[in-house]
Parts: sequence; C-alpha cells; structure tokens
Amino acid sequence: MAGHSKWANIQHRKGRQDDKRGKVWTRVIREIMVAARLGGGDLSINPRLRLAVEKAKAANLPIDTVKRNIDKATGNLEGVSYEEIRYEGYGIGGAAILVDTMTDNRVRTVAEVRHAFSKYGGSMGTAGSVVFQFKHCGQFIFAPGASEDKVMEVALEAGAEDVIAGDDGAIEVLTAAADFEAVKNALEAAGLRPDVAEVTMRPENTVELGGDDAARMQKLLDVLEDLDDVQDVFHNADLL
Repeated sequence: MAGHSKWANIQHRKGRQDDKRGKVWTRVIREIMVAARLGGGDLSINPRLRLAVEKAKAANLPIDTVKRNIDKATGNLEGVSYEEIRYEGYGIGGAAILVDTMTDNRVRTVAEVRHAFSKYGGSMGTAGSVVFQFKHCGQFIFAPGASEDKVMEVALEAGAEDVIAGDDGAIEVLTAAADFEAVKNALEAAGLRPDVAEVTMRPENTVELGGDDAARMQKLLDVLEDLDDVQDVFHNADLL
C-alpha cells in the first residue's frame, strides 16, 4: 500500500482551480442540469445530482439558482439542453489526455478542442485511443500529516478498494465509483476531511515530464481547461 504521491501536482491543480472561480459556477450549473436531466430532480435517488449540488454549495452557488436549473433540466422550466462529449488525445511526450465537455453546440466545441491540441503541441485521438489508460473511480486525498492508520481503518471498513501512502506523507483512498458516497460519509463521520474528494478518471500509469516538456504540457492543459465548454481535463503526465 505504498506509492508515489502527486501532492505537488494536486496542490498546483487546486491553485489553478482557485484562480478560475469565475468559471466554476458555469461548470457546476451545467453538471447540475445534465445530472438532473439524466437521473431526475430527486436528490434522494440521484447520486450524481447530489454530488453536483454539493459542489454548488462549496462554490457558494445560491440555492435558488440550483433549484431553477434542476427545474430547467427536468422540464419544469424552459432552458438550454447540454450534452456530454468526451474527447481523447495526446500531449507532450505522448501523454494521454481526456477532455470532458458539456455543450449545446458540438461543432463549436470539437473545433475549439482540436485547435487547442494542434496549436500547443498535442494531437486529437479517436474515441477509445487513450481512455483505457484511466480508471473511473472515487478518489480521496489527505494532505501530509493525516493519520494513515485511522484513514485506512475507516476507509477499508466502508468499502474502499485501496489506501496508498505517498512518499511525502499524503494519503490517497480509492473506491469504486458506486461506493464513493458511502466512503465519503464514513470518512466525514469519523472526523476525517480529505483535501480532495471526487469521482475522477485516474491514470493507471504516468509519463514523467520535466523542464521544457513539463512547461509545454502545462500550457496545453491550461488552454484546454480554459475553454468555455470544458468541464474536466484528465491526464497521465507527472510534471516534475
């Protein structure tokens, strides 16, 4: 259960997200609308919508806005219809990249994503070209200093698949996507608050990039993340 932690990369990503708070509400609203459209507006039976509403609360999105967009998505109000599209591609050094989007205009979105890849040193791939290198799972990450024994005991008892101790003291908990909520509730009930808690696409292996290659890869990732229709960008680059 030992392993290399990506704590520095995680902190950088969180900092990038904090710098882009102006876009957070837009992304959260889109996630709420898609989750409600696919699974209905009842939070008690729609775990994806529950998670989206939690993100909305964390981003201080007004509750009236949350309710209005659920109503739009479930047909109670007229609204824009978004669809989910995932694009796959390659970055610097052949690193694998997944770009998850929500869009009301797929022609616009694919053109913007393709342009970003081609302009900044990457290339678009076909569907299925890199997604096999990632695992859809729940992920919790605790900063260095958390009690490994306590995290491990609570997480595994709640159904987590693995607990990985990083070289720098950070702790990563992995769960099946379906078990994310149960493990999250158990950790919080035990007073354990992770710094990261999300359902994600976790790379099965990584490609190390340093120096200019790391800088070029970060630029490509930043440009992709800044596109209006992009919800998430996942990659397997370990930026040194």
